[in-house]
Amino acid sequence: MRVSVSWLREYLDLPADLPAADLEQALVDLGIEVESIVDLRSTVTGALVVGEVLDIEELTGFKKPIRFCRVDVGAANGTGEPQEIVCGARNFAPGDRVVVILPGGVLPGGFAIGARKTYGHNSHGMICSAKELGLGDDHSGIIVLPEDTPAKPGDDARPVVGLDDVVVEVEITPDRGYALSVRGIARELAHALGVPFRDPGLAPAPGATAEPAYPVQVRDTVGCDRFAARMVRGVDPTAQTPGWMRQRLTVAGVRSISLPVDITNYVMLELGQPMHAFDAARITGPLVVRRAAAGEKVTTLDGVTRALTDEDMVICDDTGPVSLAAVMGGETSEVVASTTDVLFEAAHWDPVMVGRTARRHKLFSEAAKRWERGVDPALPLVAIERAVGLLTAHAGGVAGAEILDLDHVRPPTPVILPVDLPGRRVGVAYSPERVVSLLEQVGCHVTRGVDRLGEDPGTAGVPAGGADVLTVVPPSWRPDLTDPADLVEEVVRLDGYDRVPSVLPTAPPGRGLTWQQRRRRAVARSLAERGYVEVLAHPFVAGSLADLLGLPADDPRRAAVRVANPLSEEEPLLRTTLLGPLLGILRRNLGRGHRDLALYEIGAVFHPRPGVGTPPAMGVDRRPTDAEFAAADAVVPDQPRHVAVVLTGDVDPAGWWGAGRPAGWADGIEAGRAV
Repeated sequence: MRVSVSWLREYLDLPADLPAADLEQALVDLGIEVESIVDLRSTVTGALVVGEVLDIEELTGFKKPIRFCRVDVGAANGTGEPQEIVCGARNFAPGDRVVVILPGGVLPGGFAIGARKTYGHNSHGMICSAKELGLGDDHSGIIVLPEDTPAKPGDDARPVVGLDDVVVEVEITPDRGYALSVRGIARELAHALGVPFRDPGLAPAPGATAEPAYPVQVRDTVGCDRFAARMVRGVDPTAQTPGWMRQRLTVAGVRSISLPVDITNYVMLELGQPMHAFDAARITGPLVVRRAAAGEKVTTLDGVTRALTDEDMVICDDTGPVSLAAVMGGETSEVVASTTDVLFEAAHWDPVMVGRTARRHKLFSEAAKRWERGVDPALPLVAIERAVGLLTAHAGGVAGAEILDLDHVRPPTPVILPVDLPGRRVGVAYSPERVVSLLEQVGCHVTRGVDRLGEDPGTAGVPAGGADVLTVVPPSWRPDLTDPADLVEEVVRLDGYDRVPSVLPTAPPGRGLTWQQRRRRAVARSLAERGYVEVLAHPFVAGSLADLLGLPADDPRRAAVRVANPLSEEEPLLRTTLLGPLLGILRRNLGRGHRDLALYEIGAVFHPRPGVGTPPAMGVDRRPTDAEFAAADAVVPDQPRHVAVVLTGDVDPAGWWGAGRPAGWADGIEAGRAV
């Protein structure tokens, strides 16, 4: 995720002179991987100015459309005369204000700009796109500045497009979905730097009303345990996204589309709550949130028609699915250029469902990326209030008084944490007050008491006479805090990994090698001294191996165990002899030109136990009983350890000393005698 430091400053008081190295170290100390920290002012050198397009001449006779432009750059070029520039973009017109880099400037990547003759005209500089300036990946057209941009031709364009900022790019691990937002990163930096944090997720928002904003029915409250919506009517469909919002989206790598859509993306980046904007005029009848029926189809915003399964969640109207829930909206209900009534939706979806849907359809949207990592279920109304405020402020319209909020969210489960567990696990003396303080920084609600029963559900070794424990209720934005070990990790992380000493554990005394280990080493040494090379083969074989080896029909090695989830359907059985895989290795070596080979393997073979049933079902909430262990062990195949050798080519190489000797059956017998 990419975010500008100026955006972070809205929610925490970063020191004005904070060096980039200190900012990076603060994030690294919290366990957040920093991809890069870039001062955008240093990425473009030379004159980067605002220009106003005076006129455009369309050039013909070339393989692609080319335009010869005259651009007013004020006095930035030293003459005050219009700058002549050849450009291939089509998304601007006379009167538009654009970003121009003059000859002598250098773009990111060391791309120097000069005056040159191209397409029959002299071009003095370049009109820039977001990608050329390193602000994003959009190269479909050049940057056209909003009409309300106060800068005039010739002014420095860096502050206008955000090149006077510092951009932080971080890689978020799957367990920290809350950090895929400005809110989450600002919270983390507040912990690390000890500065105040203003949580935008706690902004006041009106609750549900008796009359819903739109009729909605949620039929699967497991897949969607919260669904909120609100209507804004009479918006100006021609309203443009404000420059500051477009600039922040561009820095984050999000393409500006339209004001309502940009607002949903902006709120997602700011709060971490994915949203969707429906064109209310294009919805037919009430909305229904349900699992898809097998065979149903929906055309998503990327123009692809997708066949659905009964594991997918969809939002439907009377015409059928209009959105692939939590992943991507549908074409039939999207906001278009004529949209005047916008229905904002913010919901909370099951992370497992979203992850499976995204992988099944190979559709890894920014929304799906956040949902599968966990999103704060307390955000929907706050996000809707934020989106409604932005839309009415920049496009007019009237926000409906009706608010829908179907809330089936379960409260977080408390976690019992022995006070001394962090110290016992990590080896650092954390006082109880320090543990409580750090967990409260994370947002947990902590109460301290004594476990009189001495039964700690998360940790063994609690004294029977009672233990000093903490009852910790994780915050709504931390769904990853489910076990005492998770809380211990938070204590260590916030207190500082650098305080954990590096101590090499003392190896416990042993009794040396077992007789089985000594025997295996003796066999391996004996074969190696005779010139054999040890190999390790996969234990999986094909069902036809017994026939290829010519085993008799009544040979017990024909009975093999079938793997329930084989790596390959061509080799679904476990080997009953080492020869099959060993001969396969021999064949591959011969195919690669190795003619003289002597190989051996020491490994287990697998023989099914006759008359056994299925293993007992065992959960992970407790330790299996001795009877369950015995029942499971009775199903496990017998696994004796065997040794096998294969030879091919010459045992004794030919040379001036003689003709050499090819391997024969006697060498195989001799190898057997050696072990």
